[in-house]
Amino acid sequence: MGIERKWRIVAVAFAIVGSIPAAHAAEEAYPNRPLRLIVPYPPGGSTDPTARAYGSWISDKWGVSIVIDNRPGAGSTIGHALGAKATPDGYTLLLGTSGGLVVSPAFGTRLAYDPIKDFAPIGLGVYVPFLLVVHPGVAAKNTQELIDLAKAQPGKINFGSPGTGTPNHLGMELLTTMTGARFTHVPYKGGGPATIDLVAGRIQAIFGSIPQWQPHLATNRVRAVGIGHPTRVKSMPDVQAIAEILPGFNNTSWYGLLAPAGTPATIINKINAEMNRAAANPEFIKFIEGMGLEIASSTPKEMGDLIRSELARWTKVIESAGIKPAD
Repeated sequence: MGIERKWRIVAVAFAIVGSIPAAHAAEEAYPNRPLRLIVPYPPGGSTDPTARAYGSWISDKWGVSIVIDNRPGAGSTIGHALGAKATPDGYTLLLGTSGGLVVSPAFGTRLAYDPIKDFAPIGLGVYVPFLLVVHPGVAAKNTQELIDLAKAQPGKINFGSPGTGTPNHLGMELLTTMTGARFTHVPYKGGGPATIDLVAGRIQAIFGSIPQWQPHLATNRVRAVGIGHPTRVKSMPDVQAIAEILPGFNNTSWYGLLAPAGTPATIINKINAEMNRAAANPEFIKFIEGMGLEIASSTPKEMGDLIRSELARWTKVIESAGIKPAD
């Protein structure tokens, strides 16, 4: 082997070895430009302020701007698809929701993404407990009394939802499956019409978010009889968790951050650590709870495990109830 060829080999070897620290240095420097956080819903509701809360926390701590990109449509699946297809470099994140990661896939809906394979979970951000409310004319002051009433009058209690297959609908189907009580489902095109009809007494019960029902609870136009979260929530400590009488009952949505699959683990872990610091901050917690939500935190693995377990759980409920998305 000639001297010139030996030097060429050595030079190539040094170039390869030298590129490894350079790659690590690029990750260590993360982030060095603005981040994009996709929110799969329009401004308003609880997704947008949740995204802005975590985005502002990270932005303040890291000294980089985070642009909130609202991409609503198709039951949140458009935004989830954009998040899945983004470049896996940590500069595009997604506020993923149980609706887009669990409910839509559980129906077997044809999606442009796989909720398991196409994302790198980062961490849970908030729980969104569903409140079970009834019209004041219903002779039930708690969930057990509502169940007993439904059993005594099979199918005569109408429960509303913003639409077939929504978490609101599935929560009541879960209650039916676990108790044998029979209700009649009345689907609406959105939460607004369902709210109007419950307040008017045209339907008798519904699962809805705490912020949605707080104004009506304050004026006694509806009554809260149970909370779908596994435990009582801090914003409504006097309302019994349904799980207290039905162990294992859980009708709670959640939001968390995800990145596209293939995003470096060092970046995932760095964001997760910052999320968990936010979730331990008293002022941050106060803001989240002020929206009627519950603070949440997890490791990336725990969030991935949750997606898998929730997908299996709700698929079983949907199949057992024979629910079709287009009902």
